Amino acid sequence: MRRFGDFGAAEDAVQEALIDAALQWPRDGRPDNPPGWLIRVAHRRMTDHLRSEIARRRREDTEGTHIPRDRFLSPAADAPPADADDTLMLLFLCCHPDLAASAQIPLTLRAVGGLTTAEIATAFLVPEATMAKRVTRAKQKIKGSAFRLPAPPELPERLAAVLHVLYLIFNEGYASTAGESLQRVELTTEAIRLTRLLHRMLPDDHEVTGLLALMLLTDARRAARTGPAGDLVPMAEQDRSRWDRDAIAEGVALVSKALTSTDRFGPYQLQAAIAAVHDEADSDAETDWPQILGLYRLLAGIADNPMTTLNQAVAELKVHGPAAAMATLDRAAADPRLAGHYRVDGLRAHLLEASGDLPAAREHYLRAAKATSSRPEREYLTRKAAGLPER
Repeated sequence: MRRFGDFGAAEDAVQEALIDAALQWPRDGRPDNPPGWLIRVAHRRMTDHLRSEIARRRREDTEGTHIPRDRFLSPAADAPPADADDTLMLLFLCCHPDLAASAQIPLTLRAVGGLTTAEIATAFLVPEATMAKRVTRAKQKIKGSAFRLPAPPELPERLAAVLHVLYLIFNEGYASTAGESLQRVELTTEAIRLTRLLHRMLPDDHEVTGLLALMLLTDARRAARTGPAGDLVPMAEQDRSRWDRDAIAEGVALVSKALTSTDRFGPYQLQAAIAAVHDEADSDAETDWPQILGLYRLLAGIADNPMTTLNQAVAELKVHGPAAAMATLDRAAADPRLAGHYRVDGLRAHLLEASGDLPAAREHYLRAAKATSSRPEREYLTRKAAGLPER
């Protein structure tokens, strides 16, 4: 991207290099510098493509007009510092202000997060074909854009999208929407790394601080979230001695700083505060659920997200019982963005079980299991259903 400025073509060249690696490395051995090998091969692919394009245009130009090489190449941007990390630059490029938010975030999830189009469509609650069109149009729109970090005056208009993307990448790593594993550690690790870089750049931004705190406080539970066979362990049943206390301490310090230095709370600060209340409790029973419920109600007032309402229903159950929680769930389920989402049936099953309607709970557990693409979640929901009577 730095040299050629064509997002789509650069992505294609890298994919071709990856195919070459998949074929050659098992046969010839892994190179000493795998990233360097991939970049060199992708560079050659891109150069060959551009030479072919130049030749084609010259053949089609009946007047013989010369097409200069620098129309296609941008050598001035060709030599980054040896220790440069271009990922943050790529992140901001994908969140270019010329793109609508509905295009910025999916493009960044593809290019930076490495998520598939299907995974992104699931996160946005839209059909996969719709998401594929958004991503393709976004690549075309930023073709030729400068590959650099935005100047300070440009940061505010891109920051919200950048934070949202990092949040979604982390969430996909922490609770994968599909596949054999509950967690994708490479995604959570990369999201935390990039958010740390952003925090160093903007140490006084409360939402950047809040997002980093949220990631650390959530990721601190990772080791306890799965059993020996990779099966899902809900928070109430986790061995909290396995939680990462250093990450919790860092996260609590960050969110405390963010909350005490402003009177305007953003969604990441509030979610981090909720995570801190969970992490500081010695058990599920000792958790300050009224405080969590109050924080969710504040969050619902500033963030239009039906998932927030689902989480609020869990807190309602702990504080006010199944009936109040069911009313909150019904409000979330009426949102068309959650149509057919397995979490609606999964939470409804949990609330029905808490209210004593076990056959209905079993039915909804099975519905949720059928709707999820995550094997650990499907097996957990199936186990829950198996422990309840059919009628």
